Amino acid sequence: MVLEITLIILGFIFCIVGIIGSILPVLPGPPISWIGLLMLYLIPDMQMDYTFLGITLGIALLIFAMDYVVPILGTKYFGGSKAGAYGSTIGLVLGLFFPPLGFLIGPFLGAFFGEIIFNANSNSRHAFKSAIGSFIGFLAGTFMKVLVAVIFMGLFFYKLIGHWEMIFYSKIPIPLHHASELCFL
Repeated sequence: MVLEITLIILGFIFCIVGIIGSILPVLPGPPISWIGLLMLYLIPDMQMDYTFLGITLGIALLIFAMDYVVPILGTKYFGGSKAGAYGSTIGLVLGLFFPPLGFLIGPFLGAFFGEIIFNANSNSRHAFKSAIGSFIGFLAGTFMKVLVAVIFMGLFFYKLIGHWEMIFYSKIPIPLHHASELCFL
């Protein structure tokens, strides 16, 4: 019983950290949330569902990879260069040191200054447009990560509630004074 409760608590913690990691760029949110789902399936009485775990792992890894691609695509779509995309990423990391809005303003300023400083063909108008694209790409990537992490949390509770009796009630010992009630002879 202690193992089951420990794995459920660890799974819940991983799901929460995954949601937080979906907002903060230093933690891979969806893969961490997926580990929370895996913790649930490590409970001895839980029947392993490889299809479910495989599909959710694939989604977590796809969203994790897309998180690096979407801001670059946003920057490129609005006419930015690699300098703007790199600046956006650097601005995001630096923005973490200036809460609460640093992680929102950081990618924008990073893309802007990346374009101004490292792209000789860029003027302030072009850099601003590139920064807008980077910011939109960052918001889209963050939205996707948070959405998947929250869905994984919902799946965690759905699977936990669906298997509640199997996990907890199959382990309850029958007291000796009630054992005679089970005999129908």
